[in-house]
Amino acid sequence: MLIQRIITGSILAAIILFSAFKSDEYLSIVIGILTLAGAWEWAYLAGIESPIRRAAFVVLTLLPMVGIHLWTYFLEFIAVSFDWAEVRNYSGIIEWLVVPPVLFWIVMMFIIRRAPEGILNVKLKINLKLVTGWFVLVATWMFLIRLRALYGAEMTIYYLILVWMADIAAYFVGRRFGKTKLSPEISPGKTVEGMYGAIASGVICAIVLSLIYRFPIMIASDFVLLSALTVLISIYGDLFFSVVKRQRGVKDSGTILPGHGGVLDRIDSSIAASPFFYAGVLLIHTGIIS
Repeated sequence: MLIQRIITGSILAAIILFSAFKSDEYLSIVIGILTLAGAWEWAYLAGIESPIRRAAFVVLTLLPMVGIHLWTYFLEFIAVSFDWAEVRNYSGIIEWLVVPPVLFWIVMMFIIRRAPEGILNVKLKINLKLVTGWFVLVATWMFLIRLRALYGAEMTIYYLILVWMADIAAYFVGRRFGKTKLSPEISPGKTVEGMYGAIASGVICAIVLSLIYRFPIMIASDFVLLSALTVLISIYGDLFFSVVKRQRGVKDSGTILPGHGGVLDRIDSSIAASPFFYAGVLLIHTGIIS
């Protein structure tokens, strides 16, 4: 089972890393496909059995992705056709859209931490669950692609490695040293020790990045803090999806990925982490938190 999990994860990681290195368009397509597959699974987790209704939800998830691309291409067309470079700044309105998902995941983290049994007993209507899934899935795609477009392949690949290394560290540290359950009501397998291992891996990743690029001490410290917090958010993103699966009465979101289950089982932590990391990089880049 572990070998199968490693093989599947390695193939998927290689495809994503290649697309991130290649171009914005490649990454947009690959992450877009994963997002739409995740939308199909989310519709099932929300309680929709009908394939037609699940397909309709996938289409609704696709629409803003297409709309954002068309808006970007339109601004580029205007900028080139009328020699009006400043019009590209209008794409900056997207920056403000990062605030709602960041706040959502912070609130979810505190709720899951403080009232795990309470959130398990919350009964939401199907439509509200669909809106929630649509919201978090579109935000994940949007800000991961935005990260690649504005800050390049290196920062995007760093983010991906950060989240993946945290998952690996949490798994192995938890298995070797785990004694204290992080949230036994939601996910009995996760431990506090595993969480600390994941955060430590995030700090190490940030230090390595800072040394490679010779960041000034203030920027380096910002990245250490951002990486640690991103890992923390990713862990609670994972727990959030565990809540949804428990409410649905299933272990996995799907069966498409051997050894992992569904697409959401593989990308759940990244769904929470990507808008948070993007917001942090934006703040560091603009000098707001330095």
